[in-house]
Amino acid sequence: MLRALLLILIALNALLFGWTRGWLDEVLSFKARGDREPERVARQVNPEHVRLLTPQSLTQLQASEARSCLELPLVGDAALQAAQSLLARSGITPTDFQPQHSEEPGVWAVASIKLPNKDFQQRKEETYRKMKINFEYLQGMPDEMPSLILSRHGSEKAAANAMEALDRRQLKGLRVLTLQEPVKRHRLLVPQADGLLRAKLAQLSKDPALAPGFRPCPAAPAAEAASAPASTSLTPTVPASAAAATAVPAR
Repeated sequence: MLRALLLILIALNALLFGWTRGWLDEVLSFKARGDREPERVARQVNPEHVRLLTPQSLTQLQASEARSCLELPLVGDAALQAAQSLLARSGITPTDFQPQHSEEPGVWAVASIKLPNKDFQQRKEETYRKMKINFEYLQGMPDEMPSLILSRHGSEKAAANAMEALDRRQLKGLRVLTLQEPVKRHRLLVPQADGLLRAKLAQLSKDPALAPGFRPCPAAPAAEAASAPASTSLTPTVPASAAAATAVPAR
C-alpha cells in the first residue's frame, strides 16, 4: 500500500515538474505560464529602442519631417462645397489648404440649322463658298448633326451679333449653338502636408466627395504655393472639345 502511494507521489511530482517547464502545454488546455509569451519579447530586434512619444515629441517630429504639396482638382461649386464640408468634419481646417479658382469660358457658334439631307447640305455649302464664308462641319454633337459652323465666339451675345450680320446679307436658316457651357474649376491646395496629414488625406480620398483624390502638385506650383494668397484666380483657357448643346431658335 505504501509502495503504491509512493509511486503515485513520484508520478505526480514528475507531472508537476514537466508542467512548470511547459512540456505539457501542447497536451493540456492551459499553459504553465498563462497567456504570457516572453519568448516573443526575446525575439524582438533591439527592443530597448522602442519608446513612446509624448505629445511634445510628436509635434517636434512632425515639424522636422519632410513636407510636400498636394492638390485636389474639382469641377463646379457643388463639388467644392462638398469637399470643404468633408474636410471640416474630419478636423482639417481652412488654414491647412488654399482654394484656387478658375473659369473656362463657354464657346458659342453661328451654325446652320440641322441639314435634312445631302442635297440641301450641298446647296448650303455652295452658297457659303460663293459668298466667301468659311465653314466647318460640326463634330461631337450627334443630335445636332449634320450642321455647318460658320464662326465661333466667346459669348452668346457675340454669336448673336454675328448671326444678325449674316442675316443682313440675306443668309437664312442660321442659329446660335452652344458648343461649351462655361465651367467653374477649383483646386484645393495643401502646400505643406506632413506625413500624418498626407495619410489622413489619402484615407479621406476614398470618399466620393474627394474624387479623384489628392495628388502631388506640379513642380512649379508647389514651389510657389507657400507664398500664394488664400484664394487666387487661375488664367482661364478655352477648351477644344465640344459638350452638350443648347440651341437658339433658327431664323
